[in-house]
Amino acid sequence: MLSDITARKHSESEREKLQAQLLQAQKMESIGRLAGGIAHDFNNMLSVIIGNTELALAQVPEPDPMHEALWEILCAGRRSATLTRQLLAFARQQTIQPRVLDLNHLVSGTMKLLGRLIGEDIELLWSAQSDLWKVHIDPAQVDQILANLAVNARDAIGGVGRVVLSTSNAVLNQVECGAIIGAIPGDYVRLSISDTGCGMDKKTLDHIFEPFFTTKEPGQGTGLGLATVYGVIKQNNGFVHVYSEPGKGTTFDIYFPRSESALTATGELEPIADAPRGGETILLVEDEENVLRLVRGLLASSGYTVLVATSPQQAIELERDCQVDIDLLVTDLVMPGMNGHELAERLIASRPGLKCLYMSGYPADVIAHHGLLSLGERLIQKPFSLRLLARSVRESLDFGGRQA
Repeated sequence: MLSDITARKHSESEREKLQAQLLQAQKMESIGRLAGGIAHDFNNMLSVIIGNTELALAQVPEPDPMHEALWEILCAGRRSATLTRQLLAFARQQTIQPRVLDLNHLVSGTMKLLGRLIGEDIELLWSAQSDLWKVHIDPAQVDQILANLAVNARDAIGGVGRVVLSTSNAVLNQVECGAIIGAIPGDYVRLSISDTGCGMDKKTLDHIFEPFFTTKEPGQGTGLGLATVYGVIKQNNGFVHVYSEPGKGTTFDIYFPRSESALTATGELEPIADAPRGGETILLVEDEENVLRLVRGLLASSGYTVLVATSPQQAIELERDCQVDIDLLVTDLVMPGMNGHELAERLIASRPGLKCLYMSGYPADVIAHHGLLSLGERLIQKPFSLRLLARSVRESLDFGGRQA
């Protein structure tokens, strides 16, 4: 007796596919948790490096040869902070922080990293339009797009080849939009990435942005790279057109809407002497002693009276014995034994007028997921510049621990 087992085989195949997707999702979740932990410790160290370098720069005049060396240390610290953001962006644990930027400047700063990703056998070329319009996007998301597409191009080439990055302004009319799915007429900045790899047929092209779809061997790809790229593009109101043929390589044309706003400040050093000052009393709670010393020094130099504690319990005892008004609590959010939010609630119970400013090296999504911060409460994320810390303290004192 013969039986048709086609349906059963199809069901088993679908079940195996779902199981593989579940395992991949669990793997990415584990990576995300690891990235969050690394970011916390690394951002604490970067806060100390960046903060002390800023303090040193304020004491060394520009003609001094040491000024240039200190500036290089500061730039390296900031680049390290960017790398941390890239790690968190890969693990999808970083709340986006879009700003108006020059895509040419951003791409050119990533070329060395992309070169390492694709290897020495692949030539990496870069062509930039000089009068490029500005876009509004989180720079870490652009890094994410470039890294994913560069790795895909490398794998498609599989040896010696060429990858070309280019930017250009694009004014799309109704006719041109008809050839690009999801496009609407308007002014755009186009980011193009072309490779001389093996290319793709139409059947593959129809699925490349689907989560967990991959043409790579098991264990060689997550199937999430292009899905992530597509998600970032759509999140920023853009669209993408892909052209590819077997044996003729692939080109990704990504379109981001033109921004008419002015460029966002890129982190030039601001004089610390111009930072906001005050004379209030601040209770500072931080379990990382290097960060504690740095922040205490800045606040004291800005005119504040600073009481310090290295643990929530020590802060509670200090507040209980303190005979003067405490105007602001500045506390790390994630600490052993008791988090900063719980500490604030304990202290506010005995000092109802106390205002709060939280600090954290953990990504914002981790903080939100664990309910460590309520809507509107002020948070400054490590690593921060000393001027940003001074401004945040002043705003917390003037406008309260909750944002308007």
